[in-house]
Amino acid sequence: MTAQELYDTGFAARCDGRYREAKLYLEQVVSMDPHHTKAHWQLALIKGFEGDFDGSLADLKRLNQQNPSDLDILNDLGMTYNMLGYPDEACETFARILHINPDHENARRQLAYC
Repeated sequence: MTAQELYDTGFAARCDGRYREAKLYLEQVVSMDPHHTKAHWQLALIKGFEGDFDGSLADLKRLNQQNPSDLDILNDLGMTYNMLGYPDEACETFARILHINPDHENARRQLAYC
């Protein structure tokens, strides 16, 4: 399988809640392409889904530093801040998204709670 096929399969497994299987595919992607941002992003989300909230948050922060204009990563970072009880950081993150894209629907919706 190509890296893209592995990613697509891992992403589908993650969406279905099959995290162990998803990690296997996504880790293969990262071993083939260590700079595959989307695979790292999905692995960070899986950490949170499996209860490793600190690890998920750390990975999302690192990915955001490496990819500051990636609104998907930034949105998930904001959502993670919200879920972990960091409302100030969440609001700041959603405001950053709207600065980049004023039409970002989820950021507008989340910022309404700030």
